[in-house]
Amino acid sequence: MAKRILWLWPFVLIIGGALLLLGNFLLIDLDVSSYWPVVLVLLGIQLLTRGDIGLGWSDHTFGITRGSVQSASLEVESGELDVQLRALRKPGRLIAGQYTARSRPALTVRNNHATLKMQRGHTWWMSLADWDLGIAQDLPWELLVSAFLGRLDVDLRGLDITRAYIASGLGHVSVACPIRTDGPIVARSTLGDVRISIPDRSRAIITVKTGPFGRLRINPNRFRELEPGVYTNLPDGDPGDQIGLEVTASTVFGSVSIT
Repeated sequence: MAKRILWLWPFVLIIGGALLLLGNFLLIDLDVSSYWPVVLVLLGIQLLTRGDIGLGWSDHTFGITRGSVQSASLEVESGELDVQLRALRKPGRLIAGQYTARSRPALTVRNNHATLKMQRGHTWWMSLADWDLGIAQDLPWELLVSAFLGRLDVDLRGLDITRAYIASGLGHVSVACPIRTDGPIVARSTLGDVRISIPDRSRAIITVKTGPFGRLRINPNRFRELEPGVYTNLPDGDPGDQIGLEVTASTVFGSVSIT
């Protein structure tokens, strides 16, 4: 199917150009204004089959080898696009997945620390494909993932997380937490919902902040309230001197779900 669609735009351009030339030389009676909806149909076909409305057909996938990197930071600003983030199953790569066509993450390495930046403003604006990212499991990560409209689905299980900040303005945010982290995890959305998944073996403290229109959904059989807005899965009477996970979840108009 992809190979057949590959020839769609060249044929459209050739046939359309030929018809316009014949019309200019009065060899055929052509009213171009009657056929402009065809362009919308073709753009819709490409959006369904390719995930974007651009004229390019380059591969969306990418991969960067790990090399001598011992730690890494990832900064993602996806704008209106959805982002999925997870751990890579196979070793040897620093990051791999699907990104905007004809674009690659900006990478700088200093003192064996890699900094990766993926910014919507630096990609082709007509590409609407979601970003699907996998990152290495065997090194510590600092994460900053943000969007103003897109949905953020971040699975941190199996990853070594130093700290993570995941935020969307209008989209939903979903975070599957690891058992422990070295620093806090912050998940927030202004208008969307925030969903946090806490592993069974984790010793967690969860701080929930909601606006006047926000709602909280939490399992009272699994989590107890320490103080207003602060919950834990530690048994009553546990001193909590070995907390492994600190999470802050906030929304203004959506709901916060803790599972």
